[in-house]
Amino acid sequence: MLIDIKNVYKIYNEGLESEVRALDGVTLRIDRGEFVAIIGASGSGKSTLMNILGCLDVPSYGDYVLDGTDVTELTDRELARIRNREIGFIFQGYNLISALNAYENVELPLIYQGVSILKREDLVMEALERVNMADRARHRPSEMSGGQQQRVAIARAIAAHPPIIMADEPTGALDSRTGKHVLEILHTLHDEGTTVILITHDNTIASTAERIVRISDGQIVADSKDDDRLQAEVAREGGAGS
Repeated sequence: MLIDIKNVYKIYNEGLESEVRALDGVTLRIDRGEFVAIIGASGSGKSTLMNILGCLDVPSYGDYVLDGTDVTELTDRELARIRNREIGFIFQGYNLISALNAYENVELPLIYQGVSILKREDLVMEALERVNMADRARHRPSEMSGGQQQRVAIARAIAAHPPIIMADEPTGALDSRTGKHVLEILHTLHDEGTTVILITHDNTIASTAERIVRISDGQIVADSKDDDRLQAEVAREGGAGS
């Protein structure tokens, strides 16, 4: 078991009239090598769940074991170390640093991890080549299209060969053709053994995953691992919305 969360809550303004339960008793297990799409409407709790799974945030209550490590009791520094070692993140907004070129953006997390300069060069160029951006290595984000920026963001996420990729609406800001290419990259990584967790509101995109988890009002309401009808239902919804 790679990811195991049990009865997890994320509560804001607890005990007040304005209390919000972004996550309300979530239990979820993800095996190594799965491709899981977590779907839900805006405000359903899916991004909060990704932040918990990615150790970007901590639950108010509940247990989380990541690859055998109980992460709920770790310090911020220890959580950062776990993130750097275990997880590559891809965000809708790319999150590239505008003052750095593509090579430098991909290299930055490797510097934080203490990777030697010679090994960094190999890893950065390998990652850029995988997303067909090696020829743009010296270009800054302002000199790239949205699709090119997202491919650099993917290169940054995969450069250190993390066992988990977490992608939060990675195609949300892209045209359909470019978005399809981004999904193809994620599926290739999955085929090579990477665990992929994809957060999306788009049923068409979700239907390409091997497992779908639906979240609503902070609770998991359906999981295709337990009910294989969900896969067909999401595919129909995606087709109807296209």
